[in-house]
Amino acid sequence: MTAATDVGFVEMRIAKVVGVQPTQGEIFEYVVLAEVSGDRQLCIQVGRSEAMYLAATLGGMEWGRPMTYQFAVALLRALGGRLRQVRIDRLVETAYGATVEVEGPVGIESVDARPSDALNLVTLVAAPVFVALGVLEDCEARRAGDSDEAVLLRRALAAAPMTLRTMGMT
Repeated sequence: MTAATDVGFVEMRIAKVVGVQPTQGEIFEYVVLAEVSGDRQLCIQVGRSEAMYLAATLGGMEWGRPMTYQFAVALLRALGGRLRQVRIDRLVETAYGATVEVEGPVGIESVDARPSDALNLVTLVAAPVFVALGVLEDCEARRAGDSDEAVLLRRALAAAPMTLRTMGMT
């Protein structure tokens, strides 16, 4: 089988989840991925609840009952499957798209996903994350210049990670 890195993908890891506040009362959440064997970074804007769950999981928070992503992983395992890898592999309008590769009793299947959902699953299982070169190039182009989006993306890269305390969960 051909590895994702052989066909234009870069292995990355979740570096941090951040909240950036450009104006009073408005917060934008981002997941920042960092290249495993290099210095490239990818910023992905995500929803508030996905960011909160991701930051809480990365921060070691334990839940009394299974939360949505824990349930999804447990269900996958109960059905005899496992998450093999996540690929952030395309641009869908102005957002990034992901593919979750799952191996189960019937073989290997690719499942369309939002990057935020796929990355939340990765925090619960040992699976690699690959990003298409075109996605990295798109993010780099978006960070260039003085547009509002470029400023936000650069601020996201420089921001401190969200913690349970910064989310109001102490």
